[in-house]
Amino acid sequence: MTNQDLLAAVKEYGSPLYIYDAAMMESQYNRLVNAFKDVKHIKVNYAVKALSNMSVLKLLHSFGAGMDTVSIQEVKLALTAGIPPEMIIYTPNGVSLEEIEKAVTLGVQINIDNLSILEQFGTKYPKIPVCIRINPHVMAGGNTNISVGHIDSKFGISIHQMPHIQRIVDNTGMHINGIHMHTGSDILDIDVFLYASEILFDAATHFKDLEFIDFGSGFKVPYKTGDIETNVEEFGEKLSKRFNTFCDNYGKELTLAFEPGKFLVSESGKFLAKVNVVKQTTSTVFAQIDSGFNHLIRPMLYGSQHEIINISNPDGKERFYSVVGYICETDTFANNRRINEISEGDILSFHNAGAYCFTMSSNYNSRYRPAEVLWYQGKPHLIQKRETFEDLVKNQVQIEL
Repeated sequence: MTNQDLLAAVKEYGSPLYIYDAAMMESQYNRLVNAFKDVKHIKVNYAVKALSNMSVLKLLHSFGAGMDTVSIQEVKLALTAGIPPEMIIYTPNGVSLEEIEKAVTLGVQINIDNLSILEQFGTKYPKIPVCIRINPHVMAGGNTNISVGHIDSKFGISIHQMPHIQRIVDNTGMHINGIHMHTGSDILDIDVFLYASEILFDAATHFKDLEFIDFGSGFKVPYKTGDIETNVEEFGEKLSKRFNTFCDNYGKELTLAFEPGKFLVSESGKFLAKVNVVKQTTSTVFAQIDSGFNHLIRPMLYGSQHEIINISNPDGKERFYSVVGYICETDTFANNRRINEISEGDILSFHNAGAYCFTMSSNYNSRYRPAEVLWYQGKPHLIQKRETFEDLVKNQVQIEL
């Protein structure tokens, strides 16, 4: 997509706007699969929570991806998008047994991450295959907000509770067909992740009828020029060799599974917003846009830095701007950032806006959520309409006073 393509999309669909490049998603999918070309059975389950638009799910499935879901609603979204239930894994956290039972009726793979539910489920449904989520107590990323493998994490069953797991499995006679871990996002050190993988391999030896081992994901993508990223090629080479050795010792060819979200869609996305006002104060020049953290909360929630380009004046002289929103809160996207000179009415493009951006948007300040567009085969396709006032109030019920 060129800047002119982006500007034309804003002209057609309005601002603010999310737009995703299908070719970039395909490239990332192929890159990951090729990194594990030496493994006989590889399965990529896309993390639906990253970007849950059904057109995106359908697109990724066309490449060969299954779906990693964390709620019964995500399961239904995947099914509605045409993904077969056998290509969907359901990995909830802190849900009731009743919700898990709903997933069972839909025919998807169940992944359980706590002892209480494991025992209840095994007692009631011993013949239904179950995957177990292990917490290896290893942080492969550097941000505790997005790391889920540390010792105080609410996710997974502690690796130190393996005797409890085995007791439940033996007592219920339940069928364990997979074992899983997820250390969190932004993997910085491949060797740390490989260390966590050894813990998972050791846990896997306790189960004799496994079909797959799921290593989660968390591959880091670059957010700015010079930013570090996970070397998936090196990682693929090292883990493939170890996985194949494990399968030889296990006596069975297993499937190596991953559940990437950000890696597949983050770099494909751009968030486009119009500059309402350029405001000079005693010490700062603000570029105030027609959006806020109601549309893009990651900079405020995680401190993430999205590269911002003035696509209306890409060759202009650089100046320092603080880019802020129109929400009645502090909603700062960038502090004193070098950006090509901005005028009111210009369109700013936020990079890496494909993952955990639209899906975390809200109607705060009673603002509408933006439209979404998929750039597919050289053309823009509307995949989510911009909200209207009718959308905002359709579920509200006014009482008589």
